[in-house]
Amino acid sequence: MSLMSLPTPTLDTERLRLRPFTDDDGDNLFRLQSDPDVLRYWDSPPWTDRSSIERFMTGCRRMEEDGSGVRTAIERMPDGAFIGWCTFNSWNPGFRSASLGYCLTQEAWGHGYATEAARALLRWAFDTLDLNRVQAEADTRNIASARVLEKLGFIHEGTLREDCIVNDDVSNTWVYGLLRRDWKG
Repeated sequence: MSLMSLPTPTLDTERLRLRPFTDDDGDNLFRLQSDPDVLRYWDSPPWTDRSSIERFMTGCRRMEEDGSGVRTAIERMPDGAFIGWCTFNSWNPGFRSASLGYCLTQEAWGHGYATEAARALLRWAFDTLDLNRVQAEADTRNIASARVLEKLGFIHEGTLREDCIVNDDVSNTWVYGLLRRDWKG
């Protein structure tokens, strides 16, 4: 864990804006995180209680304050529609490593938004922090997420067998890694 704060950036891409979460994102966040199709391959069940919003927002602030990562809301330009979030977390300055994650609304699937958002956050992270490695994980049934990671240059490094059990559904997880020397930006 870093002992310094890590301010959440605002990053613009051709079609997206990644920005810090605000209290106004609560309803959209709840719709996203309570959608069973969106969370089908997630490591936790869909939200059923609106108190989850505050826990999520507190987690965003805590990551930023303790310097362990950032979580950005993703909005589509020019209409400003909330389409999900992208996170860069578990930053370990000693190991020069971190993790990447993302979650997008069903309406945003299939448009390249996850790749575009993750690329922007990775570019920021590689430019801002002295990173050597970024890790990402995907449920082995989530082929779309695996494709996003591969487009970004991540290499499949292995499989964690039966590492998640959500609502009695046992699943495996692919582990991907991206090294600084392989990052194409």
